[in-house]
Amino acid sequence: MISSQFVFKFALFAVSSWGLLPLANAEPLFITTDIFPPGVKHTHSSSIVQCPNGDLLACWFHGSGERTADDVLVQGARLKKGAKRWGPVFEMADTPGFPDCNPILHIDPKGRLRLFWVSVLAHRWECSLLKFRRAEDYQGTGAPKWSWQGIVQLKPGPEFAQVMKQRFDELQLNTEMWAEYAQPYETMLLKAANDPFKRQTGWMPRTHPLTLPGGRILLPIYSDGFNASLVAISDDDGDTWRASRPIIGLGPIQPSLARRRDGTVVAFCRDSGPPPGRVMVSLSRDNGETWSAARDTDIPNPGSSLEVIVLRDGRWLIVYNDSTKSRDNLTISISEDEGKTWPLKQRLEPQSDGATSFGYPSVIQSADGTVHITYTCVGPSGGRIRHGMLQPGQLKTD
Repeated sequence: MISSQFVFKFALFAVSSWGLLPLANAEPLFITTDIFPPGVKHTHSSSIVQCPNGDLLACWFHGSGERTADDVLVQGARLKKGAKRWGPVFEMADTPGFPDCNPILHIDPKGRLRLFWVSVLAHRWECSLLKFRRAEDYQGTGAPKWSWQGIVQLKPGPEFAQVMKQRFDELQLNTEMWAEYAQPYETMLLKAANDPFKRQTGWMPRTHPLTLPGGRILLPIYSDGFNASLVAISDDDGDTWRASRPIIGLGPIQPSLARRRDGTVVAFCRDSGPPPGRVMVSLSRDNGETWSAARDTDIPNPGSSLEVIVLRDGRWLIVYNDSTKSRDNLTISISEDEGKTWPLKQRLEPQSDGATSFGYPSVIQSADGTVHITYTCVGPSGGRIRHGMLQPGQLKTD
């Protein structure tokens, strides 16, 4: 295990191009611990939840690669309440002979734990199957005791292509140049969108589901085949799911959801489109059923995942890579206007341990108010999942 701290003294300020984050006291702002030692295998795409008993549970995928490596499986570990070190790594899911990737943890309104992930067919992301496991007994030691497993089957209908065309028209794409062997971007996607099989496969999770006040669960998912996103909607505590209308733009994937006080749900997306790299935003004003065209914000994005949460004090916090080119930093920003602007930020990584790449954050706020962040951390000694703890009360924006 490796542990480190960022200590900022009272009256010092985190200087950024957007603004200042004054710190309230001299206590450590950000404390990190590696969940397991660095290794040579690829370890990536973590997710974290807090169990009702106060334990923290994390998962990630691990193997010799990603979609083309058949030894990839989902692993996990547990930090018992009050403990200083994470417990042993254990297996969470494995489909023998197929890569298992992009795991997400969620505790539903009935207190049941769900693990969502994809099993990749044909070594192609667009052929992935969205799978889940459920457990009622998950607060002991070791891996959860799974009681049910299945596939989340979605049936986006013909309106998927209709919405795609409407959004492309709104965005006024410039595709005047084309050739028979390289037709315009939207032409190829619209053709694929009219294929029911392609619409129903390849949807992958990356960030936490959002539970609305009425109990509806929104599971954000995306497709590398369509370079687009949507949400899986459940109105029965996660027992059944259906597809929303798509989130369409120039490459909005891996959405992270947050809800404003007026009920608007905001999807913050990774930018997989043309430069400049920017976090993209789409809005839903009908509880996730339909979404506006995804458009660029001012927040840089190097083609990497991010996550947004609403803190209990009403502020919004985003964890992301503050760059258009690389994942060489991990940064937080604070919004006091429900995600409309993010004028204040603080860099958390790199530290002084030689790690150079930080990505795919998973973020929660625990019952005691602490913000917990897990993320991929890579350096000369190898890759691992790092756990960081942040005290948001120290970040004063007035």
